[in-house]
Amino acid sequence: MTNAGATAQAIAPRLKLSTQYGLLGALLIAPTVLIFCAVIVYPLVSAIYLSLFSIYTPTLKGSWVGLDNYVALLASGEFWNAFWVNVVWTVGTLVLQVVLGVALALLLHQNIVFRSLARSLILFPYFMSTVVAVLVWRWVFNDLYGILNHAMMWMGLMSVPLDWIGSMPNAMISVILVGAWKYFPFVVISVLARLQTIPDHLYEAATMDGAGWWGRFTDITLPQLREVLFIVILLRAIWDFKEFDLIYLLTGGGPVTATQTLPLLVYKHAFALNEMGGASAVAVLMMLFMLGFMLLYFRYGRATES
Repeated sequence: MTNAGATAQAIAPRLKLSTQYGLLGALLIAPTVLIFCAVIVYPLVSAIYLSLFSIYTPTLKGSWVGLDNYVALLASGEFWNAFWVNVVWTVGTLVLQVVLGVALALLLHQNIVFRSLARSLILFPYFMSTVVAVLVWRWVFNDLYGILNHAMMWMGLMSVPLDWIGSMPNAMISVILVGAWKYFPFVVISVLARLQTIPDHLYEAATMDGAGWWGRFTDITLPQLREVLFIVILLRAIWDFKEFDLIYLLTGGGPVTATQTLPLLVYKHAFALNEMGGASAVAVLMMLFMLGFMLLYFRYGRATES
């Protein structure tokens, strides 16, 4: 036996079983930690670092400016306008998603005809490619040959076509409607899963006590859905707040900057104005805003566990 083998055999028994399991666990999670650092930590640190420089995007060369990018953004009307548009978009589409999602989940929970087929079809918008969905909706909203204008004029609701995505407030309404249509199936899935776990005897007891459908909804269904709705609203708020592709493809932030959100402002600074430092500063401020949602989510999770 070699000296190295003898040394290994002498050391191995000295390691406690818990220590061996700890080393094995660290070895197993090491690939995940490396991937996490590569796709999360490194880009985050890079964004914070770049936000402290004035950098020309094509060459990625620039000079140190410290917090000047943040000062300029916070003093910029364009930044606060984008922030306000972001809030309007997030709140508007989130409210529609929750209302429509809960209503359809309640409907699909009933014993209706073709219920299984309806449950499958309701997922169609969520699985559809964003590019394809936006192309279809741009055709629907077209002011010259769009089906929406033709249908409304045929019903006598208006006499002239409307410019749905080229004027305000039509553009913001259109974006919110498309966003709600695209993502409400997530709410349906989550709420429907929770509805199927509510005991039937609660509804039977309420019915025997004389409670109507509204009383059963407010006293039984809604309290049972409170936890899942809280999580769904938090997750959808985070995802909607950072939404880029749907808004960019539908309106491009127009007309002018009427639908320009913070993610679109990041894109504008980085690739239209070639200010990578300013774009990174906007991204970091977005991260701080979303950090508030994340802290609320984790706080609620701890409260639920305790």
